[in-house]
Amino acid sequence: MEINYQETTKDLLTRIDIHQKFGGRDIDQWMLDLLQPAQGSKILDVGCGAGKQCFLYHKVTGGTARITGGDVSAELLEKARAENAKLGDPVEFIELDFNQPFPKGDNEFDLESCCFAIYYAADIPATIREMHRVLRSPDPESGKPGGRLFTSGPMPENKKLFYDIIADATGKPIPPMPGSSRYSTQIYDAMKATFSKVEVHIFENPLTFSTVEPFAAYTRASLSEDRKLWTSLFATHEDFERVMAQITDVAAEWLHRDGKLVMTKVVGGFIATK
Repeated sequence: MEINYQETTKDLLTRIDIHQKFGGRDIDQWMLDLLQPAQGSKILDVGCGAGKQCFLYHKVTGGTARITGGDVSAELLEKARAENAKLGDPVEFIELDFNQPFPKGDNEFDLESCCFAIYYAADIPATIREMHRVLRSPDPESGKPGGRLFTSGPMPENKKLFYDIIADATGKPIPPMPGSSRYSTQIYDAMKATFSKVEVHIFENPLTFSTVEPFAAYTRASLSEDRKLWTSLFATHEDFERVMAQITDVAAEWLHRDGKLVMTKVVGGFIATK
């Protein structure tokens, strides 16, 4: 299944910033508490973007882990490498397209992660098999389990208020989202079929807005013309601005009625063991 989608760096960073400013919980700490990355381990972050997870792993392991980050976006890799240089280049950043064979050997990594990206894979089972291949195999003699894959993505009930306001403002159905429509079904099923064990963990993070502006900024970053998932709502720049004005007006009405806007992110964290 080909996903006709391309997120801009600006949109992505805008949404990350809003999560950090208005969220009630820290998803990065949740991830680290779940995974407990080990000192001296080998870690691969697939779809690493600007390197956020890689730098977290570097910090929490005291600089002892051997970390590789891979992404298909040259622009995001450039940002990651610039930040990496400030730290003395502790992380290896490589070009990696998860729709192609990974440029890494078999049984190479102890831990692998893919945060908010895997649901854009064209062939999910093939991508999961590549993720499985590069992880360390279990050792029958010592009883040491195999390497672990951690993925994160939106569950079906994710940010319901966001979609409810858009539906109210436009009077149109919400198009299927690759994340919430694929993550808890196709991705989870492919992981169960490939790995020996899969654990499911749920993270809920309420984003609370006391004014309409940050919600509108989040919505603009999610619906911008660079995203190709929302073409049923707008076709031209004028359409886009008209839809944004409708959404902002409805959001302001809801804010006046309820006193605040609370958009809850509901994220699934799947930990699969080879």
